[in-house]
Amino acid sequence: TPPNLTSKSFSIWGGQISPRPRRMRVPSNAPAIGRAEVAAATAALRSATLTSAAHEGGPRVRQFETLSASYTGSRFSVAVNSGTAALQAALLALGVGRGDDVMIPSFTFVATANAVLSVGARPVFVDILDGPCTMDPADLESRMTARTRAVVPVHLYGNVARIGEISAAARRRGAHVVEDAAQALGSTLGGRHAGTFGEIGCYSLYPAKVMTAGEGGFAVTDRPRLRDRMRMARNHGMPPGRARARGARTLGLNLRMPEAAAAVASAQIARLPRFLGARRRNAERLTRLLSGSNLALPSPRAGEQVNWYLYTVSAGRRRNALARRLNAAGLGAAAYYPVPVHRMPLYREAPHGRRGRRPARPLPATDRAARTVLSLPIHPGVGAADLERMARLTRSVVGPA
Repeated sequence: TPPNLTSKSFSIWGGQISPRPRRMRVPSNAPAIGRAEVAAATAALRSATLTSAAHEGGPRVRQFETLSASYTGSRFSVAVNSGTAALQAALLALGVGRGDDVMIPSFTFVATANAVLSVGARPVFVDILDGPCTMDPADLESRMTARTRAVVPVHLYGNVARIGEISAAARRRGAHVVEDAAQALGSTLGGRHAGTFGEIGCYSLYPAKVMTAGEGGFAVTDRPRLRDRMRMARNHGMPPGRARARGARTLGLNLRMPEAAAAVASAQIARLPRFLGARRRNAERLTRLLSGSNLALPSPRAGEQVNWYLYTVSAGRRRNALARRLNAAGLGAAAYYPVPVHRMPLYREAPHGRRGRRPARPLPATDRAARTVLSLPIHPGVGAADLERMARLTRSVVGPA
């Protein structure tokens, strides 16, 4: 989740850098809502069905599930009301709960950890790799124990995690793999979508993401049993068909996606290739403009197609100064994330074994990234002149390599 770029204080997420009483001229991310989305939402609101408690969902939810499954190359998609809800439904479907450890990176939005906590399990924090800021497979393996029930790699900034090595480590422990692909819709590795390598992949449709439903999310899987269990999880644990008369079969919540949100999502996913193309072109242009500067620039690995949800650089000790300079010019540069989850009060101050397991060893790459990374806006609303101005101001702060 991004900073609130309409507030009076920003831009280092989680900490005020400088008061700015006006809206960012170029926010860090922004939804692209057009006539198709307005028409789709209006039609849904005028219909007789605003939401549905049916096991399969309402007609517009089912339509979006068909479209999103097709887009990601998955057999099934289950639409829910947020990316967090997708993670909750996935963990509930896999039976993850009290007494279980779930391995997650600390360098992520807190929703990843909160979803684990919400089902009664315990998040265990893993370090990241420098550069892509995704889970370090070697560190993961060194921290897994007999209590490890699931691994949740995060495809941060749209970078695809080292999912092959992570999955192999999980298999050796008999652990499930749930991919947090909230930031990686449209990212691929070897032509295969992020979120489709594990048992379940979870996506967010928050307004700052590469496409939106207003609020929403979805989870994909190739397993009918997991699809059915996620459908129950999103609807208070109620089973389908005649069994419904006997009441809830398993723990579930109200995670349903409203029909209007599903209508917007269906309109957006039709435009997603264009959105991603604009982001890619902006990323390529910004890379050329910043080449030779004193920054570590993002660099996808061979076979990886990044969705460029965020263009994230490492600026070293100049990070905060660079953020202030860009923000003062109306450019929504922001740090994702200056406070790693294991250092947040909810997790740092909790008794051992209750909310999260404090790292037995330091997380040096995590702490380093929290001090140095900065994300620059490259969404479809960013123009060539904006990129040139951004690069010029950036070079004035960080200097040449």
